[in-house]
Amino acid sequence: MNAPWKSGLPGNRDPFSAYICDDSSLDVIRPVVIELGWQPEKCNKGGLRNAVQSLSVSASPAILLVDLSESGDPLNDINALAEVCEPGTVVIAIGQVNDVRLYRDLLSSGIHDYLLKPLSPQQVHDALNQALAVFMSPKAGDADAAKRHISTAIVGTRGGVGASTLATSLAWLFAEQHKSPTALLDLDVHFGTGALALDLEPGRGLTDAIENPSRIDPLFIERAMVRAGENLSILSAEAPINQPLMTDGSAFVQLEDEFRQAFEMTVIDLPRNMLINFPQLLADVNLVVLACEFTLASARDTIRLLSWLKSNASHAHPMIVANKVQPSLAEISKADFEASIERKVDFVVPYDIKAASNAAKLGQVFVDANRSSKASAAMRQIAERVMGVSTDEMIAMTGEKKSLLGNFDIKAMLAKKPKVDLTKAD
Repeated sequence: MNAPWKSGLPGNRDPFSAYICDDSSLDVIRPVVIELGWQPEKCNKGGLRNAVQSLSVSASPAILLVDLSESGDPLNDINALAEVCEPGTVVIAIGQVNDVRLYRDLLSSGIHDYLLKPLSPQQVHDALNQALAVFMSPKAGDADAAKRHISTAIVGTRGGVGASTLATSLAWLFAEQHKSPTALLDLDVHFGTGALALDLEPGRGLTDAIENPSRIDPLFIERAMVRAGENLSILSAEAPINQPLMTDGSAFVQLEDEFRQAFEMTVIDLPRNMLINFPQLLADVNLVVLACEFTLASARDTIRLLSWLKSNASHAHPMIVANKVQPSLAEISKADFEASIERKVDFVVPYDIKAASNAAKLGQVFVDANRSSKASAAMRQIAERVMGVSTDEMIAMTGEKKSLLGNFDIKAMLAKKPKVDLTKAD
């Protein structure tokens, strides 16, 4: 079963419980809960008041899904729930009232999210994944938060799926929107496009590192990397195509070691052949983004790569991103693709040839050149999800979070987009 970042949850508490009023909502929630590796028995019949009664005599879970549909005074009842919840509980409310004022009041009280009925599986899946990410994020007041390092490898399941476009866009988003010092390592030594997408000359930094691994130190990193912005640096190459790659991979591992000291984020554009030839590259990678397309060949290779990652890099969380998607022209449907790989696709990035051409003409990364594109919006969601990943050391150092009236998490609700119809505001 797919259990994303489950290790970040408090170890001495149940990861999840739900208190839902109607059977139809329970039927939607239970399969998602099973997919996440949790017990479907934790989905209880009964709403918010039932939750208050149960939690007053038992330990509260890390994530609580609670139905407000039968509550006459949701805000007052939420306060009653706060009194019986332990510190660190992240609460997702469900209701049938589409009112922006209620939504804002609930968020102000510390609710993590508010979902409208009727529920959809994807809606519940996304909300629970966002709640999981709360436990992986740096906590306010953590003196070591600035020392965190998240390493993400982008691997294309097939050639031409746009893995390099994802890599450059994510690196740019980490650096420019999230203001995190970011290193982009393009390991396609002969045909890499990372520098090209950023309208830069690749330089000889990566070639020199491969030829002389003993030279790699902080000073080498400072001189060899090409600056693409205040917070973004790239290390790439454009080696002659008659010059084969002669390395045992030690240079790449040393580069990653230096990046962990000098940057907060590392994005590795990792060709498939490099992944197979140098599996040690993933030794300290937190997350592997598998860029795929809805074709039979991509489904086959996604299955193979997921199996390889489970055997060779089980510590790295795999994220499936379908890129350049054209539903009307897809070789197989999303549902059939997911059935083949036996897990959900985490994100779908629509195909936008005009946006890609515009980025190439402007000499900018995709998300920078096309900020209002639907494809860029999907990439921003991917970046936000990745920013929720942390290393095991960060998990161990995290303390308890403050929450609603001292119990519910408040910080996690910031900068979240409402899921209600704002046109109905009073």
